[in-house]
Amino acid sequence: MTAATKNIIHKLETLPESMVNEVEDFIDFLKAKHSKSFPKSKSEESNIVEEPKSLYGAAKGLFIIPKDFNEPLNDLKEYM
Repeated sequence: MTAATKNIIHKLETLPESMVNEVEDFIDFLKAKHSKSFPKSKSEESNIVEEPKSLYGAAKGLFIIPKDFNEPLNDLKEYM
């Protein structure tokens, strides 16, 4: 165990319970933020929610724009 780890543990032991919970939440936040750089145990892997994949281009080919899309509408010709 490194000196920094021992120092952190000593400081944790002196904190009130509510602040220990905040420290635990912050540790979870840091692990999630840098999750790609941390090796994961099997129990941690089952608790991680994957980010949704990008959906850009998912509707390609589902919509067809007619060639006369930019042409004036017949209903509005009297206003032009």
